[in-house]
Amino acid sequence: MGAPSEAGAGGVATGPGGETVGDVAYARMRADILFGQRAPGERLRLDEASRRYGVSVGTMRELLNRLASEGLVVAEAQRGFEVAPASAAEFREIAALRQLLEGHALALSFAAGDLDWEARVVAAHHKLAVTEHRMLTRTDADPALVRTCDRAFHQALTSACGSRVLMETLGSIHDRYLRYLSLAAIFRGESSIREHADLLACALARDAERATRILKVHIDGCLDCALVDGPPAWASGPDVPDPAPPARDVPARAKSVRTTRRR
Repeated sequence: MGAPSEAGAGGVATGPGGETVGDVAYARMRADILFGQRAPGERLRLDEASRRYGVSVGTMRELLNRLASEGLVVAEAQRGFEVAPASAAEFREIAALRQLLEGHALALSFAAGDLDWEARVVAAHHKLAVTEHRMLTRTDADPALVRTCDRAFHQALTSACGSRVLMETLGSIHDRYLRYLSLAAIFRGESSIREHADLLACALARDAERATRILKVHIDGCLDCALVDGPPAWASGPDVPDPAPPARDVPARAKSVRTTRRR
């Protein structure tokens, strides 16, 4: 059988996995934005986007409005749609919000997590550790896979928090944070690997207080790597000067390297 065709503006035709054509197009476009394949401020023309992602113009308009509700696309009455801008200031805001929400979720999850939760955390860390090692040794390196596994590990750590709303909100923040990691195209190497291993040890020991401190070092280290050289090239609008970075518990930038985004 051939590829499924779209049934009307709602994209109700389904593929082999039961997802609609619109669902597939949405996932592809969202991933392209999160992993930096669509640049901040890039115009998203309905006709071009509908051809690229294989849906009708009507369905593409619906998908772009959906992405706009997530803060990944900007819709303007006279200009149409464009990829949301990016700035160092917003990156800092998202990082601070992630630290606040994830720290709270870690405490709840560590208190409630059972043996099945521990197994999920260990499995997620194993997959992340393997991909990070490949990046460190440049063996079959895939930056997008590392970032996906990174997000999955942090999601596993907080998955026993008991709050659906908290997990959904944190998931949205994680995605926007992941976008900035992709735009900055960095990998912090041994520092990141060590911090993830320490977070795993904290989870198994139920030490939420130490985990929160490590999380702060982890997030601050990413900010330092991305913003230490001043206004970044990926910023698509006016930005504010970066303040002098505070002292860190761990020198995060020493082992950091830049990565190349896959096109």
